[in-house]
Amino acid sequence: MSAINTATSTPPGATRDSAAFVSEPISGDELAIGSGFRAESFRARDVGAAMDPLVMVDHYVMMEPTFGEHPHAGISAVSLLFEDSTGLFRNRDSLGNDFDLQPGDLYWLSAGRGAVHDESPRAKARIHGLQVFVNVPQAQRFATPASRLVRSADMPVISTAAYRVKVALGESNGVRGTASPANPMTILDGTIRPGGRFAHHSADNRGTWIQSVEGRLDVVVGDVARRLSPGQAVAVSTEANAMISFGNPSRESVHFVLFEGARIAETYVQEGPFVMGSQAQIAHVKAAHRAGQFGAIAGSR
Repeated sequence: MSAINTATSTPPGATRDSAAFVSEPISGDELAIGSGFRAESFRARDVGAAMDPLVMVDHYVMMEPTFGEHPHAGISAVSLLFEDSTGLFRNRDSLGNDFDLQPGDLYWLSAGRGAVHDESPRAKARIHGLQVFVNVPQAQRFATPASRLVRSADMPVISTAAYRVKVALGESNGVRGTASPANPMTILDGTIRPGGRFAHHSADNRGTWIQSVEGRLDVVVGDVARRLSPGQAVAVSTEANAMISFGNPSRESVHFVLFEGARIAETYVQEGPFVMGSQAQIAHVKAAHRAGQFGAIAGSR
């Protein structure tokens, strides 16, 4: 367990443009649990301040129940299912939710002072998506837990002959989706056809995580260009307004995601599913969980 300082001004390995810092392409670590879970895992402890406001990104395929009931505190846990998932993904938590996520859906759990969560694929399902831990300011770590479900059918789509981009959360190109239930965030899930380009305007003081889910992706911020191989990501920190341009240099469509949020710029400590401002606060929430103060999932033993 180590403290992560997201107030660092220049992310390691980044290139500075007049409006932004842009990391080198980042590859995740391979993660396998049992026979039913495979992921490419990205952690802020490896990426550093460039990942702010994200703490963790797992790009995964899950075909069997893997994690069981588990606690969260001090973060928002976000599940984004891709449209090529098959079957249903059962979501349950101590807030009283019990429903199935469908391909393309998004679920946001603001854990606050503590919640218990469980997600597992239904029989014969193959779930492809992202599990993302989003940091929150210290002042919000002990807030009352809350959640938001966004169905794929309710996500507006920006579409041309060159691209199709779902606004899963937030806003892009003047198109507004569902508002973030916590600190400001935009989440885009897009496909760019061969030779196509898409642009997103980033506000000041934002941290932007761009990942190629499938295919090669060109990312340009000002005069800084990066080419991502399939599965790679790039982190961008904007100090002022910046235009982020995406291009597909290949003969096949490229699938990408964008997570853009207000930078937190505070030191925090992570231990597994807990993110707090100090080790003393980590100890506090662990004790609260042991004492049953996070609540329980209905029907669980």
